[in-house]
Amino acid sequence: MIFQTSPLYEANLNTTADVVVNQGGTSSGKTYSIMQVLFTIAMQENNALITVVGQDFPNLKVGALRDAQNIIRDSPVLQSVITKANKSTSTYEFATGSVMEFMSYDDWQDAKSGKRDYLFINEANGIPYNMYCELALRTRKRIYIDYNPNSEFWVHREVLGRPTVQLIVSDHRHNPFLSQKTRDKIEALAESDTELWRVYARGLTGKVEGLVFRNYAAVPALPDGGTFVGYGMDFGFTNDPTTLVEVWKQNGELWINELIYETGLTNQDISERMKLLGIPQGREITADSAEPKSIEELNRLGWNVRGANKGQDSIRNSIDILKRYKLNLTQRSHNLRREVGGYRWKTNKNGTLENVPVDANNHTIDALRYVALNKLSENVGKGKYTVA
Repeated sequence: MIFQTSPLYEANLNTTADVVVNQGGTSSGKTYSIMQVLFTIAMQENNALITVVGQDFPNLKVGALRDAQNIIRDSPVLQSVITKANKSTSTYEFATGSVMEFMSYDDWQDAKSGKRDYLFINEANGIPYNMYCELALRTRKRIYIDYNPNSEFWVHREVLGRPTVQLIVSDHRHNPFLSQKTRDKIEALAESDTELWRVYARGLTGKVEGLVFRNYAAVPALPDGGTFVGYGMDFGFTNDPTTLVEVWKQNGELWINELIYETGLTNQDISERMKLLGIPQGREITADSAEPKSIEELNRLGWNVRGANKGQDSIRNSIDILKRYKLNLTQRSHNLRREVGGYRWKTNKNGTLENVPVDANNHTIDALRYVALNKLSENVGKGKYTVA
């Protein structure tokens, strides 16, 4: 056996559609299964060119490329037919003459370069429609697409419904390799927010209503000449990532850049990551005050870490502060953009919005909130907090 596979692998391998759209909830295994299919094609077809596209390389490294590396690691058969693996260019060459490449493009003009036999658009809601069109025009055989359906986007409007397109909807129940603890955590969303449960536990398209933040935009990078506001950090380890963001201000707007989003980091690891990022040790980092031990350990390692000024209603107060600014999220901040795009107010069983956000998929948002509490609260006036 080449791989241990799920029903999603069979569905994607045996399709006859020109475009295969995988809409799935969290941990459904859709990306992993598609990568297994692409490896199968590379081993069976001669001289096939396979292109895997993400919105940027940081996103690919924690998504499709990481899955590819894990699949190779667990399959001696696959290892035996890979003749060359080039880490610097993120390409794999096979004994069949087939090549798999991992790519990101700056814009739709950049996407005009090159043709391929198979195309995989990973996390398609981070890819502009005009870029997809250029890539699709230059793909000879089949296109695979996957995404979490937080809300409708160009796939729903421009792709689905065509006779040559197949839609596969999946959720965690289609992944036989998932732990029961993870399944229980996903299903528990039903108790806090039925809309998020529909998206992440059942893979159904979400609605736009109830978003906490609407005042945000994607930008290429941090501005020139901006004023530094602060760093924000949220601690995690096994299941939740440790996150770090930097916040700048220019022309009355905030500019946020995601720096760390990674599970399994010890405090020593965090320190090493920050050194590699070139973060000045004297600059203050606002972190979760519920982790005093981690804060103290980082301070002993030479960092200037302070706990967030949490008080009564600190979550709502920090959101109120952030809603007074336009939030500009950099291109590399793919996890932050994903979280902000899905950050919603709780919905009760009657469908009524509550004054509390859903406590899920908010790790970079929490880091941003800590900056708001410590570095921005003194710069804004008091105002009534409302759900909008």
